[in-house]
Amino acid sequence: MAYCGTSLYAVSPTGQGTGHRGVPVASSAGPVARDHSEIDLGQLAGVTDRGHRHDRDEDALAIAATEGPGGPTSVAVVCDGVSGSDRGDEASQAAVQAALSVLLPAAQAGQDATAASEQAVQAAQEAVAQLNGPRESPMADDAPSATFVSAVVTPDLVTVCWLGDSRAYWLDGGEVSAARQLTTDDSLATELVTAGVLSEEEALESPQAHVVTGWLGADGSIRAPHFVRFVPPGPGVVMLCSDGLWNYLPDAADLAARAMPEAQSRPLDTARALVDFALDAGGHDNITVVLAPFPPEATQAATGAEEAAEPPTQPQPRIDAG
Repeated sequence: MAYCGTSLYAVSPTGQGTGHRGVPVASSAGPVARDHSEIDLGQLAGVTDRGHRHDRDEDALAIAATEGPGGPTSVAVVCDGVSGSDRGDEASQAAVQAALSVLLPAAQAGQDATAASEQAVQAAQEAVAQLNGPRESPMADDAPSATFVSAVVTPDLVTVCWLGDSRAYWLDGGEVSAARQLTTDDSLATELVTAGVLSEEEALESPQAHVVTGWLGADGSIRAPHFVRFVPPGPGVVMLCSDGLWNYLPDAADLAARAMPEAQSRPLDTARALVDFALDAGGHDNITVVLAPFPPEATQAATGAEEAAEPPTQPQPRIDAG
């Protein structure tokens, strides 16, 4: 965890140190062994877990609480290393760090969030592409790659950007039925459903359910990132997650029923509970959840930061010599 003026930011998975409430904080020293990481900025929070079936967590998250010209602003990025690609853990971590290095100063300056998101996903793409080099594993089929989803939450607008099948949801603070998925997966399953070949239920059970058609990396798809500007109808929560969660609970209303209203006042506790739910349901994949209550409200943890520091810079990815 680090301070930047009136901003508080952190990247996970992490290398060393502890921060607010003893939660591990980010290190730029490169990928390390990790099973479970939590970040609590008060204004928003996130949790990532290896799950039961994987040797390491190839998901990563980066979040920030800052003050923009319009008031408190939350920034969040979640990336999921693509299965079968080389060094997916490094890809996801490089991507979230690079994206946050663009989104945080843009939010502080009040720059257009859609334009900043486009610059952020490009920075993430370049950071992941730089990782391409000697393969770490002879079983890896592709260059390092990752999915991407980000959100910039201001007092009057939510801006979401994505590429791949990591998702963003709106969890309404009033009616559970008003919850909605803000993203559409870049996946073969989605294409089959859109073409009428499979139903949504059949797609989730098919081998194509998690074959992504959009991703970051040196061999990244030609698919352009997507953007959504959403004006919430009232209080609620913006949730970002990897498929390790939505694979077990894809419907927005079902997620809202499980998370709300606690997510509005206790985002860390609720993120933990959602990760625990996915673990209890099988934990077949890495699981990442970020919860950002709307409207964002500055907390003591964020507004009390007085130590001046530089914003996070785009990482210099480590290239293994083989």
